[in-house]
Amino acid sequence: MSSGAHGPGFWYGLSAYMLWGLFPVYFKLIGFVPADQIIAHRIVWSFLLLLAVVTIGSLRRELVLTGHAIRLYTVAALLIAVNWFIYVWAVTHNFIIETSLGYFITPLVNVLLGVVILGERLRRFQWVAIGFAAAGVGYLAVVHGTVPWIAIGLAVSFGTYGLVKKKAPLGSVVGLTLETGLLLVPALLFLAATEFRGTGAFMHLDPRSMMLVAAAGPITTLPLVLFAAAVQRIPLSAIGILQFIAPTVQFVLGVMVYREPFTVQKLVGFALVWMAVVLFGTEGIVANRRRSVRSAVPSL
Repeated sequence: MSSGAHGPGFWYGLSAYMLWGLFPVYFKLIGFVPADQIIAHRIVWSFLLLLAVVTIGSLRRELVLTGHAIRLYTVAALLIAVNWFIYVWAVTHNFIIETSLGYFITPLVNVLLGVVILGERLRRFQWVAIGFAAAGVGYLAVVHGTVPWIAIGLAVSFGTYGLVKKKAPLGSVVGLTLETGLLLVPALLFLAATEFRGTGAFMHLDPRSMMLVAAAGPITTLPLVLFAAAVQRIPLSAIGILQFIAPTVQFVLGVMVYREPFTVQKLVGFALVWMAVVLFGTEGIVANRRRSVRSAVPSL
């Protein structure tokens, strides 16, 4: 597996996060459809696309189903479904800036998950970075009178999803096909129920809008495939650095393009989180260089 700075894993991850950063543009275009229906359509169209890729690419032989694989991918499927629902709802309800906050703190959630689940030990400045991030989130909660649940929900769900995918036994495309297929029947039943209740949107749209909604499949599947390929090839620490790309692009879109309010109080909270990000990234680079120097020194 390639772990170099310019290996394929790096480019897979970079591409995934650039695409994720631009997602608000697409979801704004289909904001006339409820978020839960968008997610259901994403599941259906993604599965059809992935199934075609697996079949045409003769990847079916890689689909080795075991109880462990089914349990793991079921957890991954539920996590990404929750993550996408929060994200789509937030974007279509003008909370793009808060989604960026969620993805800014996701790398720090990854570190905490390593401590809680994997028993990893944090270095001193990693704790300081987490403290700054917690202070920023806490400050925003106090000044606005409500906990930033969108940001916290996105960070926890996607951070946990990354941890689960790190243990994924199947290839990126085959694994994502299984992951999406596990949600297919519930998604179809949900869409059928919306039509029965008269609240379904898809069948009542013009052809152009129907195509836009159906495009949720390929548009959201591509970066997930790239992410799955990256997370199996490079360390989670590298994924953590790349994760800052998407929220930066989202933040710029929220402030500069969609003109969401960004008050002085929000600036203070975000500044604390950005300080945490800079400290976390700098500490990681220094620690990796020290390890490289020690490994390069021959033992006597």
